[in-house]
Amino acid sequence: MPAKQKKAAKPASAKASLPFSPVGPPRLLTEPKPVGAPAEQRPPTLADVQAAYAAPAKQSASSALGNSAQTLQTFVLSDLAQFTKEAAYSTNASKDVHLFYVGRDDVHDILKYVLSRVSMSLYLNMFGFDDSELNNILMTKALDPAVTMLITLDKSQSGGVHEKALIAADQQYNLAAYNTHFVVGQSATHQISHTKGFVADGRVAAEGSTNWSSSGEGTFIVDGKPGGAGYQAQNNTQSIITDPDTIIRFQTELIAEHMTAQAQQQASGGAQQNPPVAAPAPPAKRKAKP
Repeated sequence: MPAKQKKAAKPASAKASLPFSPVGPPRLLTEPKPVGAPAEQRPPTLADVQAAYAAPAKQSASSALGNSAQTLQTFVLSDLAQFTKEAAYSTNASKDVHLFYVGRDDVHDILKYVLSRVSMSLYLNMFGFDDSELNNILMTKALDPAVTMLITLDKSQSGGVHEKALIAADQQYNLAAYNTHFVVGQSATHQISHTKGFVADGRVAAEGSTNWSSSGEGTFIVDGKPGGAGYQAQNNTQSIITDPDTIIRFQTELIAEHMTAQAQQQASGGAQQNPPVAAPAPPAKRKAKP
């Protein structure tokens, strides 16, 4: 490879600008040292990261990114009625759960609406992780020390550019210093980690068959309706849930899945995020004078 091309493929962990940046200082109890990517993966380049996390030319109306006044504290399911084909729910619709359909309802904007309003915590396990716009929102939250995040990704999908970009961000910023912890792994019996959902701020859960991709979400090409040049949509469902019992049970399961994948990664000697700095040992007791 010519020397010029080698220079262009500089790893993202180098001291170069990334298309996102922290919104506050890291916690003081962690030590920001870079970690290496798993040996089986090609180190992501800065171009990979920029392509994966470039901000959209025009922010969607459904996204509240950058508007701290928009949160999930007053969220109700009727907020999402605008993204259904009818732009309304039935009069007897549940106030605890609503089921949306990819290709019929605007699932892409539904996910943006909820994720962009996260202000406290996000527990996420996502099998298919290939949506640049959602990932841009996610990375903004990952670098906000006020938001605690647990991200679990499936090992079989870990070669994608978005997973590599996540590792690149950790190399440069040490995401654990911003309360963000991610891991790549499998189920407890070493099958695929096929969960597709999250719990946001302990108030809103999302779960269904929808992967984060253009065809998985049926990303609307024409504003307000499906269709348009290149439009594709899988048969997928997306539930949004506000039932407190379901939310706490799902959040507990997401934490358990994260811990399982973390234990697998530690056992295999895979790349780890930086652990918190150990507390200093207490001073030795002085011997009493005779």
